Amino acid sequence: MKFKDYPIHQEIKDQLDRLGFVRPTDIQYRAIQPILDGEDVMAVAQTGTGKTAAFVIPIIEQIIRAKSKRKESNIHCLVMVPTRELAKQIAAVFQEIGKNSKIKTLGLIGGVEQESQIKSLQNNVDVLVTTPGRMFDLISQGYIKLEKIQVLVLDEADLMLDLGFHKDIKDIMRHIPSKRQTLFFTATIDKKIKKLAYEVVKDALRIQFSPNNPVAGKVDHTIAFIAMDDKRFFLENILKEYEEGKFIVFVRTKVRAERVDAAMVRAGLKVESLHGGMDQKKRFELLDRFRSGENNVLITTDVAARGIDIPDVDYVINYDLPENPENYVHRCGRTGRGNRQGQAIAFCSPDEKIFLDAIETYTGEEIEVYPLKQDDYQWIIKDAEDTSYNWKKLINEANKDDGKEEEW
Repeated sequence: MKFKDYPIHQEIKDQLDRLGFVRPTDIQYRAIQPILDGEDVMAVAQTGTGKTAAFVIPIIEQIIRAKSKRKESNIHCLVMVPTRELAKQIAAVFQEIGKNSKIKTLGLIGGVEQESQIKSLQNNVDVLVTTPGRMFDLISQGYIKLEKIQVLVLDEADLMLDLGFHKDIKDIMRHIPSKRQTLFFTATIDKKIKKLAYEVVKDALRIQFSPNNPVAGKVDHTIAFIAMDDKRFFLENILKEYEEGKFIVFVRTKVRAERVDAAMVRAGLKVESLHGGMDQKKRFELLDRFRSGENNVLITTDVAARGIDIPDVDYVINYDLPENPENYVHRCGRTGRGNRQGQAIAFCSPDEKIFLDAIETYTGEEIEVYPLKQDDYQWIIKDAEDTSYNWKKLINEANKDDGKEEEW
């Protein structure tokens, strides 16, 4: 089945064609028609499988149909998401796919001034994509009224739980009609997620794609055993070897992000780092530069591991292994999106072996080990440009001058 065969308005089909959407992905094929039919849906699918378009396309169609019948303007659809970046991204997808319709979408986030957001709300909004904090602020101020919404979408519901938004999700139920359509999307499923789902959806159609290994099938992922102090040399080597590639490099903390950023700059590489301690405007500007290709190396904490859809990422580097094994899956899912193949490699130091064991238990498979010979290992370290912090290279050079080479 192709998108041109769906019972949706021609302006949506034309825009999908311009965007290169020909056939639906598996999750889109399973979800679009039931959503068009008004069913509640609980969807569990890997990251990078097209979940966002799976609900955006039918919701835009629903709103076009409803606009021809209703007399007053109200928010038709509320999409709740866990992060500001995801809110901005999903709002952009609604705007892009609905470009030829008259549907108005607002991405509502905290961390920025609210005057322009209030003005947009006063000019009528069909789709509100929002994080909980700013939404409740504007509900309390009387600028957001949700009594007549028709569709509630909870996206990345598992991350919302991890970030402590369970109470916010329950609280929003007091502001919205009990008679509504609810769409519940999540990348992982466990007892907590099931409990939340049953609180917000009734008799939902369940759609689940759960292969034995939850890492997306289009991602080839491997692991290399590298000492913690040597990781920067190996990252430098990869970035220079594949200088035309687009990379996301994941680290555990914002301090680590800044240090790895500085090390790569010393090595003569152009990189930028992203973490939760940055000003929101700077975060958006940085992501826009990465998206456009102005910068091709993004060093980030797990703030970018979920929901950030940049379709042309060639490589994911897990510079630090995550403590939460689910995050490994979501990190790897930043590449291999849509119809593209992706590559992910993880650096594992001896102290991180416990994290590797947890990841392999979670995925149910051993991760393929990258074949790194000892001679190659030593060569990469000696070849690094970051001489200001490459103490081993400096000592070797000093010893060589004295006529005694020391191996490390």
